[in-house]
Amino acid sequence: MLGQILQIVGALLVLAAFGLAQFRVLEQRSTAYLLLNLVGAGILAVEAYAKRQWGFLLLEGAWALVSASGLGRRSRDRIPV
Repeated sequence: MLGQILQIVGALLVLAAFGLAQFRVLEQRSTAYLLLNLVGAGILAVEAYAKRQWGFLLLEGAWALVSASGLGRRSRDRIPV
């Protein structure tokens, strides 16, 4: 039950970022967009690992790493929010 709730929360965070970007509320390189993706994909990656769903882990793990990389780049380059 808790695993399903976490999966829904993770998916909603990723979908919220995507939807807000599509409606031009968030920029795809913004801190908020990257954080939503990082947290959402991170939750889903942990759940995939726990359930030994390797394809899903690959997808969500890569999604989280790309988002973390974008956040790192923003921090390093000191790009304004």
